[in-house]
Amino acid sequence: MSIQLFNQTSHAISKRIALNYSTSFSLGIRLLANEYRWAVFATYGFVRLADEVVDTFHGYDKERLLAQLKQQTYQALEDGISTNPVLHSFQLAANQYGIGYELIEPFFQSMEEDLGTTEHNRQSYDTYIYGSAEVVGLMCLRIFCNGDQKAYERLKPHAQSLGAAFQKVNFLRDIKSDVEDRGRVYFPGVDFDCFTDIDKMTIIQEVKKDFEHAYQGIVALPVGCRLGVYTAYVYYLKLLEKIERTTAQQILEARIRIPNSQKMVLLAKSVLRERTMAAPSY
Repeated sequence: MSIQLFNQTSHAISKRIALNYSTSFSLGIRLLANEYRWAVFATYGFVRLADEVVDTFHGYDKERLLAQLKQQTYQALEDGISTNPVLHSFQLAANQYGIGYELIEPFFQSMEEDLGTTEHNRQSYDTYIYGSAEVVGLMCLRIFCNGDQKAYERLKPHAQSLGAAFQKVNFLRDIKSDVEDRGRVYFPGVDFDCFTDIDKMTIIQEVKKDFEHAYQGIVALPVGCRLGVYTAYVYYLKLLEKIERTTAQQILEARIRIPNSQKMVLLAKSVLRERTMAAPSY
């Protein structure tokens, strides 16, 4: 029996994590070509594992557990193997596609911020967004570009904008649980004791700019990954639109969702729209 069975099992576990934790992201990933799919599932499994440590491992020593995960991640990258299936799957993707320390370290720094920081100023917010979301977009871009450094550099700013847009929508969607359950206020200068529709719209206008910039990069992606990324883009844009139609008070009271039936409609529309996309000339 070879290591291949362990590789396959590790990939299956990362995929299961994505399917269990996010119907929207897992749907987008499943629309990727086979050559990209396993590696993006592996990346999602890795970032979700770290996120769960800081968000749900209540009653345990989160700081120690996160430090252990960080050390084990770097060891897995160096060794080319790990007894942790999620880390093993991720290191296979990272080593194959060049996902390096320059992206992984900022991610862990943002996760560490979540252990102690409850409010952000503009500078710390931007730094947190970069480490928690933009670098995840860049990890995926490494996979999509598959060694084409020129394409990576050209699309890098757009991938960062998409990661930032997704994260900011998540923050708006999860305001209630972030404030009440975790005591976190991500948006700088916002007092959620008197959160207003003006506050909400100021944030939304910023996110819309991120989405607009991200779209310019999506149309230039390789065909094998464009539909999956575009589908996730459409879903999150629709979620932002629903948040825009929801009052600030309602956002504080309940988590905004897109029903699964509507997601299927969005998927069908995404398939039709993606076929007509024209990549820009450079």
